[in-house]
Amino acid sequence: MSPSVQSAFDAVPRIEFLPRGMRKFWQSDRPLPLVQGQTNSQPSTVAAMLDLLDVRPGHRVLDVGAGSGWTTALLAHLVGRDGFVLGVERIAVLALGAQDTLDGTGPWPQAEVRVATPGVLGAPAEAPFDRILVSAEAKKLPRSLVKQLGPEGIMVIPVDGVMTKVERRDGTTNITQHGLYVFVPLIED
Repeated sequence: MSPSVQSAFDAVPRIEFLPRGMRKFWQSDRPLPLVQGQTNSQPSTVAAMLDLLDVRPGHRVLDVGAGSGWTTALLAHLVGRDGFVLGVERIAVLALGAQDTLDGTGPWPQAEVRVATPGVLGAPAEAPFDRILVSAEAKKLPRSLVKQLGPEGIMVIPVDGVMTKVERRDGTTNITQHGLYVFVPLIED
């Protein structure tokens, strides 16, 4: 784990973003259940994704599948006060709970979680983003999210069981694979 990601983990304990009945397991390196079949990803997976994402202070970041808001808060720590993180979540009760937790654990004025717009993947109206983190598994690489990346952007997304990094550099898009992972499915419509 990089020093910046370790700093984010130290500043944003997972415990605050878990349902009360799951808080005793907050240090377990495993996914923990939320609601409606969703999970709070295991810390080692989140750390690996954040290392691949290489978030820097001042970045604009999209957090797709924000869930409990933990990754949104970690990203907010990484972007600092001059950055911005937008978390989108399809399940309204999770999105509202995540925003409440952010408000209660912050201050995180540079971060917010919204209910995702039905039929829209990501937040194209607010693109481009420097970084995009997707915490749900796509069957294939969603081109609509790739289009939301800025010219030097990076996206990390599990695709068909493989952690995938998409990098835009000098007008080209490079795709690399980084191990096998299991996630809840990405709802793309």
